[in-house]
Amino acid sequence: MLNSETVKPEVAASIPGTEMSIFAPDGIARLEQIDNYRSVSPFPHLVIDNIFNNDMLRMILQEWPSSGNDSELHDDGTYVKKKFGTTWKTKFGPFTQKFFAEMAGPSFLKTLEKVTGMWGLMPDPYMFGGGLHATATGGKLAIHADFNKHPFFKVDRRLNLLVYLNEGWTDENGGWLELWDREMKGCIQRVLPVFNRMVIFSTTSDSYHGQPEPIAGPPDLWRKSVALYYYSNGRADEGFPPDDTGAHSTLWQSRPEKGY
Repeated sequence: MLNSETVKPEVAASIPGTEMSIFAPDGIARLEQIDNYRSVSPFPHLVIDNIFNNDMLRMILQEWPSSGNDSELHDDGTYVKKKFGTTWKTKFGPFTQKFFAEMAGPSFLKTLEKVTGMWGLMPDPYMFGGGLHATATGGKLAIHADFNKHPFFKVDRRLNLLVYLNEGWTDENGGWLELWDREMKGCIQRVLPVFNRMVIFSTTSDSYHGQPEPIAGPPDLWRKSVALYYYSNGRADEGFPPDDTGAHSTLWQSRPEKGY
């Protein structure tokens, strides 16, 4: 995507210097070997490291848009603090374009369908709410379930895919992605946002997740990620009761004793 246009993989590949693969040599094969996606707790998800080409991810970091390049600050003081995200107007560099194009292409969509058991997955050409995310030191994102319908197409949101781009990130920096149970009694899994780690999880009205603990570190520390969302026309393939709550926006959740 550049200048509000979706770039086809073959076009992105023709841009000088972008011939490198976005995936590690064995990346897709290792991803396709995952066979327990639907059975894990607290809701269907996977965490996998190093399926992408390190050099490609570093080029995305080099092309990272400035805060004034049609990006949005999300900071309501309660649920979200110090988080920036790109929009459909953001002008991305050629390596970033190539990455987005291949992650939206039919080959990768088929891989996602094989791993998750979902049918008819489609990308979002607007990347509404997705794209490139960056949260500053002290920033957070309260536990929540995401909006469940695309605002323009009204199709069902099915998958969140996150790729973390933080080299040298440590436990002391925090910024864990937390996955909570459906009753909001406790965190079941925490994921440290280290470089070249990908998380995929199913999006339902009770797939509660977030980064509720503020990032710790120097003022120039940023927690960066690529966020991509995938949709389908209906949820007939779900292995659990369908989401019949109707269209809703983000559902914020308060943690026991700790609040938002």
